[in-house]
Amino acid sequence: MTLTLAMVIAVVVIALIFDYTNGFHDAANAIATSVSTRALTPRIALLMAAVLNFVGAWLGVEVAKTIQDIIDIESAGITSPTEQAHALTIVLAALVGAIAWNLITWYYGIPSSSSHALIGGIVGAGLASATAVDWSIMVKKVAIPMVLSPALGFFIAFGLMTAIMWIFRKARPARVHRNFRYAQTVSAAGMALGHGLQDAQKTMGIIVLALMAGGLHDGKEVPMWVIVAAATAIALGTYSGGWRIMRTLGRRIIERDPLKGIEAEATAATVLYVMAMGLHAPVSTTHTITSAIMGAGATKRFSAVRWGVAKGIVVAWVVTIPAAAAVAAVTYWIARIFLP
Repeated sequence: MTLTLAMVIAVVVIALIFDYTNGFHDAANAIATSVSTRALTPRIALLMAAVLNFVGAWLGVEVAKTIQDIIDIESAGITSPTEQAHALTIVLAALVGAIAWNLITWYYGIPSSSSHALIGGIVGAGLASATAVDWSIMVKKVAIPMVLSPALGFFIAFGLMTAIMWIFRKARPARVHRNFRYAQTVSAAGMALGHGLQDAQKTMGIIVLALMAGGLHDGKEVPMWVIVAAATAIALGTYSGGWRIMRTLGRRIIERDPLKGIEAEATAATVLYVMAMGLHAPVSTTHTITSAIMGAGATKRFSAVRWGVAKGIVVAWVVTIPAAAAVAAVTYWIARIFLP
């Protein structure tokens, strides 16, 4: 086995490990609200989310193409085995940066973005290796959607929750909560499908990037086996659960009921679909659902949202890309010492 092929296999395996960590890190995004309101039991919710994550991964590949276009891996040179090893080191460093930040934030129960950790890793490795970064894609499909998606999540959730409260203002609260608890199964399913649509594609993009770096693929399409592998990895990761982050999203930001739960999930799922299918933008499911939860909670009164917890989450959002980029850059420099 040649060095290039061995490195390609290693990078693909590590990419699938990242996909797995993405699943258990972000499992809470889809089911925290429905579990905290007792609309679903934790195990049933995780099983449903895992299955729909797998299904969602088959709904498109445009986000994957955006990920692989962030850096021009061909500018690193991929014609000789030495150049291929160099290019694969860049992809490997990007993954290490993303996985490291995922594990840190998972350990401390911080709902940060796996998507932005991966993007930060790609940019950091690209800059460290002097590989061309496409800043127009970073602005149009990363930076703008990164700000837009949580803003939409908050304000749409706030407006929708206000409208629902007005429509059902004369109804008995117990009956409303019971009916919305049943409906929340549907909204949680939609959120899980949107998560698969967004996040599984990001791993597809990084795997295709590795295949390009190894001179094994032209990058024009996503191979079937890559879709199957990425969909399976994120589904298994989701089923393993993300209990630490689930507590943060499920209880610590606001005290929620089924009405707020279904409204937050429906809002977040809609934003994810629009960003993936319309703009082909790799947005954060974590940012979107967290902002929707805040928007729903703020309709009761602004003090109903625990802004201290929210502040810590926002800080993690801001830090994610540069932190993952820094780890990826250091990883690249260390790897270059040992590789030809």
